Amino acid sequence: MMFLVILLLGTLGSIDAGTGTETDVRQVLPSVYEYFQTVNESPLVGLVADADGFKLNGKLIRIVSGAIHYFRTHPNQWRDRLQKLRAMGANTVETYVPWNLHEPNQDYFDFGNGNEDMSAFLDVRRFVQMAQEEDLLVIFRPGPFICAEWEFGGLPSWLQRDPNMNVRTSYQPYLDRVKIYLDNLLAQIVDLQFSRGGSIIAVQLENEYAVFWPIDLPYMVYLKEVVESNDIDSLIFTSDNSWNGFRGTPPGVFLTVNFQTEPEQNLETLREIQPDKPLMVMEFWTGWYDYWFGEHNLIPAEQFEIWYETILRYNASVNLYMFHGGTNFGFMAGVTPNWDAPYDSKVVTTSYDYDSPLTESGGYTEKYYKARDLIETYQIPPLHRPALIAESPTTAYPRVELRTYLNFNEIINQIPSDAKFIFNDVVSMENLPMNNKGGTFSGQSYGYIIYRIKASFSVPTSYWAGPVQNFAVLIVDGVIKDTQDTQAVRPDYWIDSQRGTVLEPKNGVEQTIDLLIENSGRHNVGGENEFKQQKGLPADYGGYISLNGVDQTRIETFALEFKSDWVKSLSNWKTIDSSLQAPCLMQATFEISGQPTDTYLDVSSWHKGIVFVNGFNIGRYFKVGPYRNLYIPAPLLKTGSNTITIFEQLNPGSSVAFRESPYDVEDAPGAVSSLHRHSLIYVFFVVFCILFTRSVK
Repeated sequence: MMFLVILLLGTLGSIDAGTGTETDVRQVLPSVYEYFQTVNESPLVGLVADADGFKLNGKLIRIVSGAIHYFRTHPNQWRDRLQKLRAMGANTVETYVPWNLHEPNQDYFDFGNGNEDMSAFLDVRRFVQMAQEEDLLVIFRPGPFICAEWEFGGLPSWLQRDPNMNVRTSYQPYLDRVKIYLDNLLAQIVDLQFSRGGSIIAVQLENEYAVFWPIDLPYMVYLKEVVESNDIDSLIFTSDNSWNGFRGTPPGVFLTVNFQTEPEQNLETLREIQPDKPLMVMEFWTGWYDYWFGEHNLIPAEQFEIWYETILRYNASVNLYMFHGGTNFGFMAGVTPNWDAPYDSKVVTTSYDYDSPLTESGGYTEKYYKARDLIETYQIPPLHRPALIAESPTTAYPRVELRTYLNFNEIINQIPSDAKFIFNDVVSMENLPMNNKGGTFSGQSYGYIIYRIKASFSVPTSYWAGPVQNFAVLIVDGVIKDTQDTQAVRPDYWIDSQRGTVLEPKNGVEQTIDLLIENSGRHNVGGENEFKQQKGLPADYGGYISLNGVDQTRIETFALEFKSDWVKSLSNWKTIDSSLQAPCLMQATFEISGQPTDTYLDVSSWHKGIVFVNGFNIGRYFKVGPYRNLYIPAPLLKTGSNTITIFEQLNPGSSVAFRESPYDVEDAPGAVSSLHRHSLIYVFFVVFCILFTRSVK
């Protein structure tokens, strides 16, 4: 019996064995830059893909990387996430670059110096420099298309203002805009390449182009020319799924592969196509993303470990996608086309946790420790690994009661005058004459749009509209109208459809009829047709509003963008009373004493909408799940008074609660069962020790 206890205690100790002789050996190993940036060598030689492996500055390297998207992580937390990646043993960080954030208006660029809602997240140069400070190399993936389950795959919505636009092709107006974007972006980081003393070792062309159809290879050749003309001398590569082939890669460009399952088959396919180069998995999917109406995706840590070790045993280099998923703040979640879901698309949730090794709030997981052990075993060359840093604390702040509100008409009354229009036809978000910081109208990119008509009638009247892009409610004189569509999931809202209803007369009194449409996100993957992505009621897609079969020709149109400065400027809030009904804005304040910490907002008692914390849009919520909690990074909070503002589209709640973690039993049974399993082991061990102690006495 004593032997078993000692053995068990010894096993537990080995789990904690970050100390002792093994650690002492690691302390004398060189760092990444001490090893590869030899001081006496000049010039430095960038990454080369030779037949016998990758060489950096002439020295063999296995690239062990993890994905962190700087635009999905608060900049005050970049260093924390990078340090945790390096402490896992990785030598490289990978990131995409979202064109739509960096050029939010045509010819207006923002690299962290703008006054946009996401400007603070956009100092990509600083992120790349910080990676080097934390002893990490960088894989840079600038697009112009990135997928990433990101809004429009990173493409700016204003491209849609061109009725003939064909993105990801050799359509000349698109190529012209791509060149302007890449010229501006690459100028930010060209001197940060490894060959010039920086951290960038590889630059990707586009992303998973073999998934697109029809393939336009001259477009990819053009991208390569633009990248090279900007003095990029780092290794240029593409990444694709092996089952789609590599038909979108220009001749002479290095190939990498993306997958989750069947690593042997995928790596053998890559080796067969590219036999004289090292193997590189650009995206080993550590988990998967979630979408509304879906289940929470979980990949068991044990299965992750098997696949990851198989890749390393193949002597392949690998990038964990994702290492840290982060958050789709604001309206930035993308949409994946899907024909077997309740609707035509999978709208990605606000959380991009991805079931990755590091959680949305930066917590360590079982996958993290498994990856850490495997990297220790298979790294080439052996390098110094920093100690683990502490996890960030989280707090469940006290419940907050909502005290004040604005009704739907009061919201509309405070929309800026330059976001209100009258047209003779329906006009999409993208085609509104607004947002011209770069000198050209760029339209409305995100948020909601309202189409209002006013009419009086003495007999029941048929109202029809659509097809809405994407989520709509019909509001008559400030009250949501039930369309009585028995085929709908809910008769009071419509998704990607056209619908009609009968409006009853009100003694000849004029009625205000509003169609409120939410842009739920643009497709982030697909073929040419999937990238026709105007929102609202696009006339180009057959959009219309009719009364008794007559198309309406005087349509008031309001762009409800919910930009941060506007939200913070709202006034004339009223105390909540019995007249409260959705759609509405509700607001409350709460106090924090001491240093704020991360927290999760529990919105499970609400239905559908968006939440602002101190004016910043932390994202969407939707009662259909799987997520019913929104992550709030500590840097968005402050000591003292904090403000929560909620736009609820359907059924307002009365309060919000906070949580220390995103999951409970109902939200994620898989996650909880894993915790439950570990708890049972601990309880068993304690009981065993007690019984053993009694037996000895």
